[in-house]
Amino acid sequence: MLRTVVCRAGSGLLKHSRQTVPALWGTRAQQRWASSLPMNTVVLFVPQQEAWVVERMGRFHRILEPGLNFLIPILDRVRYVQSLKEIVIDVPEQSAVSLDNVTLQIDGVLYLRILDPFKASYGVEDPEYAVTQLAQTTMRSELGKLTLDKVFRERECLNSNIVQSINQASDEWGIRCLRYEIKDIHVPPRVKESMQMQVEAERKKRATVLESEGTREAAINVAEGCKQAQILASEGQKAEQINKAAGEANAILAKSEARAKAIGLLSEALTQQNGNAAASFTVAEQYVSAFSNLAKESNTILLPSNTGDISSMVTQAMAIYGSLSKTKSTADSATAKNNEMTLEGNTVSETETGYK
Repeated sequence: MLRTVVCRAGSGLLKHSRQTVPALWGTRAQQRWASSLPMNTVVLFVPQQEAWVVERMGRFHRILEPGLNFLIPILDRVRYVQSLKEIVIDVPEQSAVSLDNVTLQIDGVLYLRILDPFKASYGVEDPEYAVTQLAQTTMRSELGKLTLDKVFRERECLNSNIVQSINQASDEWGIRCLRYEIKDIHVPPRVKESMQMQVEAERKKRATVLESEGTREAAINVAEGCKQAQILASEGQKAEQINKAAGEANAILAKSEARAKAIGLLSEALTQQNGNAAASFTVAEQYVSAFSNLAKESNTILLPSNTGDISSMVTQAMAIYGSLSKTKSTADSATAKNNEMTLEGNTVSETETGYK
């Protein structure tokens, strides 16, 4: 009789524990989160990272900690078993409309953890299901604030906004959402084709812009090269002309200095004995040399009537030289007289000044 009562009581507890398991946990991926409600065997061993909520006569009594625990038979009963591990929930695929009226099919993965077993047990009937539904509605509302292009670019920002919105509502349930990740975003076929065309057009645009920029840079480089070449050529011509002018100036100075020295030496030689004879010889020699160069550069020649009379030419040259010498001596004597008169005038003026 006693055995029959115990068996009935045990079967009733097992039946109650099966009924308290949420419907969301029925999937294969979520069966590992749920633990069957243990029977009150007075001595209980609570596994690590689990929280057993105990009710005494239908009222919350305490939460059993991992390890050895003792309960009073019949009065105490384990009502809820909460896992304190991080829970991964697969958010089903759902449709959402973006800001530019594009219908998207999107799904995600939700990572959460139970922080307060009491709130998770008594604050909501099925915490995981509630969080899943909240994640779906929040995701639809956040997608409605973004255009299609921003959905792909601001994926991380979208995930953080969803997590923040879930945590604001799930604090009363004792659940903390850690992360939310979007797995897949499915776009309608026509929109996908238009996106592909847009991408191709954007790439062609970039290619055209890059090609035009390359052409512009090449033209600028060619123009800069021509400019630099012209500048360098003009500077080279300028330097060449400066160097040529400096060389010609130095040559003229050297020739003039040599000519001056030659004239000085010639004047000294003329003052010596037989200087006139040497000058006559030099004039005759130059005359013969000039006569030998006739008709070499041109066929038109103008010759004096007495070309073969060298003596007359020498005599004429010496006469010119004599007249120049006389002119110079006359100029020298006039200069000497002027200097003497100037000295006498200065002496007279000084004498008159002394008398005064």
